[in-house]
Amino acid sequence: MKKIAIGLGAIVVLLVAAVVAAPFLIPAETIKTEMLAQVKEATGRDARIDGDFKISILPRVEFVAGKVTFANAPGGKAKNMVSVDRLNIQVALFPLIGGEVEIDAFVLEKPIINLEVNKAGRPNWEFGPAMSAKTVEKAKKAKATTKSSGSGASGGAGAGSGLSGLKLGDVRLVGGRVSYSDAKAGVVHKLDDINLKISLPSLDDPMKAEGAITWNKEKIELLLGLSNPNGFLNGKKTDIETKISATPVNLSFKGSAAQTSKIKAGGALDLDVPSIRKLSAWVGSPLAAPGAASSYGPLKITGQVDVDGQKHAFRQATLSVDKIKGTGAFTFDGSGRVPNVTGKLQLGMLDLNPYLPPEAKAGSKAAPKSGGGPSASKTSGKAATPSGSKAAASDWSNDPIDLSGLKAVNAKLDLAVAGILVRKIKIGQSNVNVSLRNGVLVTDLAKMALYGGNGKAKLTANGSGRTPRIALNFDLSNFKAHPFMVDAMDFDRVEGTANAKLTVATQGGSQRQLVSALNGSGNVQFLNGAIRGINLAAMLRNVASAFLDPDAKKAQKTDFAELGGTYVIRRGVLRNSDLSLKSPLLRLAGKGTVDMPKQTVNYRIEPKLVASTKGQGSSGSASGISVPVIVSGPWSNISYKPDLAGAIGGLAKDPSKALDSLKKLIPGKSGGDKPAIKIPDAVNKLKGLFGN
Repeated sequence: MKKIAIGLGAIVVLLVAAVVAAPFLIPAETIKTEMLAQVKEATGRDARIDGDFKISILPRVEFVAGKVTFANAPGGKAKNMVSVDRLNIQVALFPLIGGEVEIDAFVLEKPIINLEVNKAGRPNWEFGPAMSAKTVEKAKKAKATTKSSGSGASGGAGAGSGLSGLKLGDVRLVGGRVSYSDAKAGVVHKLDDINLKISLPSLDDPMKAEGAITWNKEKIELLLGLSNPNGFLNGKKTDIETKISATPVNLSFKGSAAQTSKIKAGGALDLDVPSIRKLSAWVGSPLAAPGAASSYGPLKITGQVDVDGQKHAFRQATLSVDKIKGTGAFTFDGSGRVPNVTGKLQLGMLDLNPYLPPEAKAGSKAAPKSGGGPSASKTSGKAATPSGSKAAASDWSNDPIDLSGLKAVNAKLDLAVAGILVRKIKIGQSNVNVSLRNGVLVTDLAKMALYGGNGKAKLTANGSGRTPRIALNFDLSNFKAHPFMVDAMDFDRVEGTANAKLTVATQGGSQRQLVSALNGSGNVQFLNGAIRGINLAAMLRNVASAFLDPDAKKAQKTDFAELGGTYVIRRGVLRNSDLSLKSPLLRLAGKGTVDMPKQTVNYRIEPKLVASTKGQGSSGSASGISVPVIVSGPWSNISYKPDLAGAIGGLAKDPSKALDSLKKLIPGKSGGDKPAIKIPDAVNKLKGLFGN
């Protein structure tokens, strides 16, 4: 046995001596030639070492190579995929024999890496097709050997991985550059001035990696700290700290992490962006969004991050964008067939005005206001437009609409806001629930406080089939019409409590198809309101002053008990036949169509002065004087024409009854007393109103 041991010892000594003597017995040029040949066989590309070349074993394993290049793929833009001014690797020999890796130096000076994707979508870092059959067979055998010799441990890389004795000395990357270009996508990125340094006395001591890179002319400082790398690799919780610092963005994470069969981590995340606009410009996607110069400014996000493999959570989150502030929580689960996202967000006052384009300025000539009297317009029924020009016609788009992307994720999101400000429109406390599952998106506005009233709405976008389907339901009740219309459209002529309902559904693969397939119904109702700017009762008491005295039109209004109607929509055409205004001394009826696919309107309004003081709920058949108005034409140039033929026809049927109605409207005592104004004079004044 002793002789056997002596013999084995002698063999080991001879092997070590051979390894040590090899660099002295084999010329360095021969070793270099063999190394480059192996690279050629493995990748199909040429490698060169045109600078100094050194390889030695004692007192440590050392490899030095200067002017190292590795050729690019055929047809690549750059000549070389990789080039290095100088590579210096030094490894302690005797610890290596004992199974420990002590890297005294690993320095890359001015490495240049060119990553490219050609127009066919193939990257230059793919070498597989160029490998010889012999090399492929070697790779297969090596893989099989690795599997058969595995330790079977379920944990991370610990002592059995061969890294337990890893020590890093001078590990640096100096003056590096990495470029990435994708000819297929038209994308180019460059990282310059890459300087990195790693410190690791041992796997049981803290590891620190720090450095900086330059991207898009901005220096980015990087930091990664790990308190116990060996514990991390063996699945034990280890303190971790990361930082990314640059002028446009600062991101930090401080917590713990462990490497098992999956990454587990948790800790505090802090994101600070001084300006969203500047950050977007820096990353190459400048914001074209309109809005105030102060919008898209500071962004701050903080919260607790938890990572468990493909499951991520962001809890106790705080959000601040410009003056918008909120709190929330979010989860992401990527372990299923499609990712699943849940979230809750509570916001304070949501002022959207800084993010909206500026409102169009009025033309040099003020647009005529409605109800301006006989001098407001003399365009023979043509609608006046601001600044004297015709409105530009628009059309529905035929561009395809694809909702299949809704199938890429399932989500459930809840949003609560203290209030919303859009232009002048003020919306109170609101709650929105969003559900996305199997390609069906449901946005449910469960609560909306609106000008003293309430509203709710539900929008469904179904992208589960080949043809997109959309449905909308909303119900607004008991909101104050006057402040809403003033804020929404600067229209101050209507008062009252408003109610509105709408139920529509459609399907189609483009905007035009969706509009043409629109079906539904709805109604609008104003109660106990008034039309401002005109007082019909005062007019009837003194026709002359009411129509001819400008001061008579100030601060006047006509009360009504009810104004509204219902409508149905079939194949994009809206039909209404029961528009009605009921007021003492006045009735108004209307009916007609709005053809949305063709963008035209054809509507008839019949206002009527009647001898009745009944309002809401009264019969609409009261007799009186009526002058119908025809509203028609394309949306871009709607015309308003009085139907004088219809008015004359109504008078011709029963002129005495119409005049009798007019007599009843004019105050005066019966018998010998004269009315306030003679009937013929009143008729002449009305004739003058319509230009005879």
